[in-house]
Amino acid sequence: MANPKIIAYLKPVCGWSNGVRATLSKYNLEYEDKDIINNPAIYQEMVMKSGQQLSPCVEVDGVMLADVAGEEVEAYLIKQGFTAATAGSTAGGGC
Repeated sequence: MANPKIIAYLKPVCGWSNGVRATLSKYNLEYEDKDIINNPAIYQEMVMKSGQQLSPCVEVDGVMLADVAGEEVEAYLIKQGFTAATAGSTAGGGC
């Protein structure tokens, strides 16, 4: 399976952001974790790329998944063939 380039726009402390991290870790996928809370420029980058202000946002090989939870990222990765389905949930709570 191909290793996609992943950029994750996340909050340092957030159930949904942690759900995205758990999903990416579950499949041992490398990703760039961009802090949108402590770096206003990163937040603006996310807004420009995603067209909205809600997080988490995850860019996978240039495709932006906006305002997503870990299970949505997981479903996308499986559908695109970046990984295969495994047992277990990556659900994360709200922020």
